Amino acid sequence: MDLFNIFQVAIAVTLIAVILLQNRGGGLSGIFGGADNVYATKRGFEKKLHMATIVLSVLFFVISFTVVIYQI
Repeated sequence: MDLFNIFQVAIAVTLIAVILLQNRGGGLSGIFGGADNVYATKRGFEKKLHMATIVLSVLFFVISFTVVIYQI
């Protein structure tokens, strides 16, 4: 059980970091229409971050589901 909890916390922290790295432009300018971001295709590092987010979120879900089902 402890091993799954350690994995779950490590994946959660990594997932938070990966999501925060994807921040674009940001600030309050987007609220007032100041930011004119056009989201194009992801390339390079952005694409790797996007794929890492998907993989980490699936891993987090699988580990959480496993812990709940098997009550480890």
